[in-house]
Amino acid sequence: MPTALVTSAGDHVDLAYHRWWAPADAVERKLLARLDDPVLDVGCGPGRIVAALAGDGRLAMGVDPSPRAVDEATRRRAPALRRSVFDPLPGEGRWGSVVLLDGNVGIGGDPHALFRRCTALVRPSGRVVAEVAAPGTPSGPLTVRLEAGGEAGPWFRWARLAADAVAGVAAAAGLRVEGVECLGGRWFAWAIRP
Repeated sequence: MPTALVTSAGDHVDLAYHRWWAPADAVERKLLARLDDPVLDVGCGPGRIVAALAGDGRLAMGVDPSPRAVDEATRRRAPALRRSVFDPLPGEGRWGSVVLLDGNVGIGGDPHALFRRCTALVRPSGRVVAEVAAPGTPSGPLTVRLEAGGEAGPWFRWARLAADAVAGVAAAAGLRVEGVECLGGRWFAWAIRP
């Protein structure tokens, strides 16, 4: 059943829900090959990214507050913890890479707070890789809910961050953007902790 992320204004935010349950695709595998281990997947959902990394013998873990998502990740043999990225996590300050894919740059509704948290998670010279919206997309906080099959979930805080707005957010969090690139029609920002 189609799932949509709908704003309080009635706009639809592209979730690419079809990717959540699929294995990592060619674009994601190309991206993952460039990450330093260990890798923390924030908002890992059903664990497809962590499963791809673990399947390649790499050190990775996911974190997601959804019990269903973590159960599915575990079923896929993808190490995952059921908790928020803002909760205490193992290896704080020692992760080689933290990834925010599939719109997860919106977690918590405040990219500034999320990037500060990711900075605290990676080691010096560690990277935060965030999938962001295309340049020119309005950035900012949103109130959203998931809708599927005529049912609607509760409202929650979310955010959108465009490729041309990420440098300021990263800098305020103590990160330096190394580059922003478009791969397969998706935009990714690479930031390093100096």
